Amino acid sequence: PSTAHRILGVMVDNRLVDRIEPGMYRLGIRLVELGSLVKSRISVRQEALPFMHELHRELGETVNLSVRRDDEVVYIERASESNTMMRVVQIIGAHAPLHITAVGKIFLAAESAQQVAGYVARSGLTRYTDNTLTDAKALARELEQIRVQRYAFDNEEAERGVCCVGAGIHNDEGRLVAGLSVSAPTERFRKTWAEAVRQSAEHISRAIGHSGHSPAR
Repeated sequence: PSTAHRILGVMVDNRLVDRIEPGMYRLGIRLVELGSLVKSRISVRQEALPFMHELHRELGETVNLSVRRDDEVVYIERASESNTMMRVVQIIGAHAPLHITAVGKIFLAAESAQQVAGYVARSGLTRYTDNTLTDAKALARELEQIRVQRYAFDNEEAERGVCCVGAGIHNDEGRLVAGLSVSAPTERFRKTWAEAVRQSAEHISRAIGHSGHSPAR
């Protein structure tokens, strides 16, 4: 007890704990400050890269990391091989509308029906290929399925001959902050990759502090 009391005394002096009353302590404000400092230094890109390379080694296809900017997704990192004869590579900095990409649909699925309707009105659900979802009701049905399965597909909706599967990355507050996806030529693409992509996205989420519980929409 005497040793514990001396340690607590030092922690009180350094604001790591607060003394409520004799024999009673609680966590101090300094721990909050340190937690905020650690949080500010966490980079989604930096934490995601090891998992992206691992997923690329497992599937042998291009792995993308993207974020949302207004009504588009922007690609901020990728893992791919340069010696693959035929590969799909999203240029870092490239962007695309939400409704034509797997990760874009993940972001839309995280929104309310009113917010999705707002996106539909702003974008007009522009058609890029014959497979692009241009009907609001069809999009709503797909978004509902995405909410259940926690991954999404791009079935040649952005570009003919290219398919993609994506899943969401959440931060310590449970907020959707990025998306992980795998793109491949249609003839090599496998929908069974979805679970591996979802699990990798969850690993990245935990690496940036996500507890596994997302807030209610």
